Amino acid sequence: MTNSSPLTSLQLSVLRVLWEAGEVSVNEVAARLEPERPLAFTTVATLLSRLAKRGIVTRRRHGRQFLYTAAIGRDATRETMVHELARDLFEGDVSHLVHHLLSSKEIHSSDLARVKALIEAREAEGRNGGAK
Repeated sequence: MTNSSPLTSLQLSVLRVLWEAGEVSVNEVAARLEPERPLAFTTVATLLSRLAKRGIVTRRRHGRQFLYTAAIGRDATRETMVHELARDLFEGDVSHLVHHLLSSKEIHSSDLARVKALIEAREAEGRNGGAK
C-alpha cells in the first residue's frame, strides 16, 4: 500500500465496495454500505477523500461529483496486511501466526485439507528451486 498506516475495518468495507462495483460515486458507496454500516454521506466522502490522498483509491470528476476506483487490488491488500500482522503481532514468526489461526477456532476439515495442500505445493516449489 502506498501509505504504511494499516487500514481500518471501515476503510476495508469501503474498498470491498470499490472492488465489487468498480467505479462508483460517494452516494453509491454509502448505499452499498447502508445495510451493515449506515453512514452519513459526509462521512463516506471524507473516508474516500482520505483514501485518495493516501493513493489507495483514485477519483475523477464526473459532472458535479467524483467517481472513485480502488487503486490497490484485493490480493495485494491481503498480502500487505497479513505481512504486517505477522511482523507486528507475531514478531515475524509465521509459524506462530499459523498456529494461532489453527488453534483459535473450529476449523472445518475441508479448510484443513486446503491448508495441507497449500503447504505441500509450497514445499514442492522449494524442492524444485522455485521457493521465494
